[in-house]
Amino acid sequence: MRIKDKPLLVSPCTCAAIRQAARRVTRLYDQSLAPFGLRITQYPIMVSLAVNGPETIGALAERLVMDRATLGHNLRPLEAQGLVDMRTGADRRGRVVALTEAGRTKLRQARPAWQAAQDAFDAAFGGDDAAALRATMAHVAHLEIPLPAPA
Repeated sequence: MRIKDKPLLVSPCTCAAIRQAARRVTRLYDQSLAPFGLRITQYPIMVSLAVNGPETIGALAERLVMDRATLGHNLRPLEAQGLVDMRTGADRRGRVVALTEAGRTKLRQARPAWQAAQDAFDAAFGGDDAAALRATMAHVAHLEIPLPAPA
C-alpha cells in the first residue's frame, strides 16, 4: 500500500500505530471545530454532558475512558469560556460538571462542523470501513488487558 507516492510504513507497535492514526484524525476534527473555539478533545465531553446530564468528574472520566487529570485539563478552558459549570458535589469531596446554556448553544453551532469532519473521514476511509473501525476502537477502549509481570 502506498500513500502520496511513499510506501506505507506499518509500525510493529500497536500503541504507536493507534497514536499516529489518532493524531491524523485529530487534526481533521480540530481544523473543523477551530472556528468554534473547540478541540476534538473537548467536543465529546460536551456531547456526553448534553446526553447524560451533570456528572461527577470521576464518573465522566470513566465514561470517556480518560484519566481525571486529562479530563480536568480539557474542562478548564470550557469552564473559562462559560460552556461548563463545575461545582462541589453533594458529598463535598467530588466535583460535578454540567453543560451550561452557552455550552448547549456552542454544541449546536459546532455540530455541523463536527459532522463535516465525520463525513470527510467516512468518504476518505469508506463508510462501512469507518463504521467497522469505530466498533473496533470501542472494543479496544473497553478491553481489560492484564499487565505482564515485570521481567
